Amino acid sequence: MKPYLLSLGVGLLVGVIYSLLNVRSPAPPAIALLGLLGMLLGEQAVPIAKRLMTKAPVVAHLKTPECAGQVLGPQAIAGDGPDPKGGQA
Repeated sequence: MKPYLLSLGVGLLVGVIYSLLNVRSPAPPAIALLGLLGMLLGEQAVPIAKRLMTKAPVVAHLKTPECAGQVLGPQAIAGDGPDPKGGQA
């Protein structure tokens, strides 16, 4: 979670600097970012469909590096998320 927060913070800082310099950001619009999210999710549609047809476990696949790591990044599988007991891992 820390890399995501750090990325957001740096992005906000750069946005403020761009605003102070009165420069337009080169970042893609939100619609392009949604398209990228769709591509990431779409890449997982075929493996999930194959697992459904062969009655293989789908939920277990969602937690693998091939699925979760591809869609959410390596932090999703590295145990860098919140501890189920309430603390940080």
